[in-house]
Amino acid sequence: MAQNTDKKLRNMMMYQIFVRNFSAQGTFAAVRPQLQRIKELGTDIIWFMPIHPIGTLQRKGTLGSPYAISDYRAVNPEFGTLDDFKELVDDIHARGMKCMIDVVYNHTSPDSKLSREHPEWFYHREDGSFGNRVGDWTDIIDLDYSAKELWDYQIETLCFWAEIVDGFRCDVAPLIPIEFWERARAEVAKVRPDCIWLSESVEPGFITYMRGRGITALSDSEIYRAFDISYEYDCYGAMRAYIEGRGSLETYAEAVNMQEYIYPDNYVKLRFLENHDQTRAAFLIPDSLSLLNYTAFMFFRKGMTLVYAGQENSVTHLPSLFDRDTVDFTSGGDISGVIRRLADIKKDGIFTDSTFTVRAVSDSFLSAVYKKDGRSALGVFSLKAQSACVRVDFPDGVYKNLIDDTEVEVFRGCVSCTGKPIIIIR
Repeated sequence: MAQNTDKKLRNMMMYQIFVRNFSAQGTFAAVRPQLQRIKELGTDIIWFMPIHPIGTLQRKGTLGSPYAISDYRAVNPEFGTLDDFKELVDDIHARGMKCMIDVVYNHTSPDSKLSREHPEWFYHREDGSFGNRVGDWTDIIDLDYSAKELWDYQIETLCFWAEIVDGFRCDVAPLIPIEFWERARAEVAKVRPDCIWLSESVEPGFITYMRGRGITALSDSEIYRAFDISYEYDCYGAMRAYIEGRGSLETYAEAVNMQEYIYPDNYVKLRFLENHDQTRAAFLIPDSLSLLNYTAFMFFRKGMTLVYAGQENSVTHLPSLFDRDTVDFTSGGDISGVIRRLADIKKDGIFTDSTFTVRAVSDSFLSAVYKKDGRSALGVFSLKAQSACVRVDFPDGVYKNLIDDTEVEVFRGCVSCTGKPIIIIR
């Protein structure tokens, strides 16, 4: 584990923005008027999906994927200038938030600056042509990290951006040698000592598939040697299986609990219901009360919480990565108030450093408990919006549900749940 990872990251909320589709204008400048609203949601960190120019060769869609980057050291002119981006970051900092940008170091666009200037830094097929090792990523070509000069260039680039931003979300980080990330972290720390490192760790099946082909694919345990935060794809699949009726709630609970003993003590997971690669939560969970319970459990889990722009309005449509597809913030039900309350609850110290256990009480209810130094927090979540008397591990008494300020009684080890989520702390 990164030795200096701060457990207080577990108290934070991250907000994800794709500049192209965040507003009708699709620019850095158009994000700035929304910053106060984003701050008031409870946001601590804003993560921008790639802000760099996009290649034109083999481009997907009309505008191309932001993950097919042509120049790591420039900004996409569709979004604005570098000065425009710096002004946006200054506004973010002025509101007490941090800013992270996407780092896409496994590959570039086929017509990237590096492919022209340093073709020797790339993976080549047997015939000598550029290529990639994942078949459906047809708009990119892979870099080859056996070229040590590439390490120098990439780390210099990170240090350049670290003068401006507070951290990096690293795309498919497990496909790049962990030794590179360890060196990068050490070098960037000289520029920004408190830089935050988030890895897009990958699904278990993808790890075994790539390893089966003799390709580097780091486990989450390896990723934590250099990163502060990793994705929760090690348990997301179990959640999706439950939502779609293919798996049990008990299996999902076991997957979440396993993280408490297979990772180092200061592990931080990025907790999400959706992101730019996954179906919108409001689409997967169309019942508004069920969605409220899932959202509350997302915040209650140990780790940093991610909200993808539009999630606060229960948007069901997942924006395209390849075309102009502006988020319609008016298309769903506004749950901003609940997110604000949950983000505030998450700031309590009980969520920073404590034991955490989740239990499937039935195939509809989750009960989760934090314990530390005589304090405890209880969460009860009705994922199918059902009412029932739920057995819990919590002392009898009358408490306040911190989500909506209603009274909740624990009597003879049970709580009466009306279908709404419950969070109480003592």
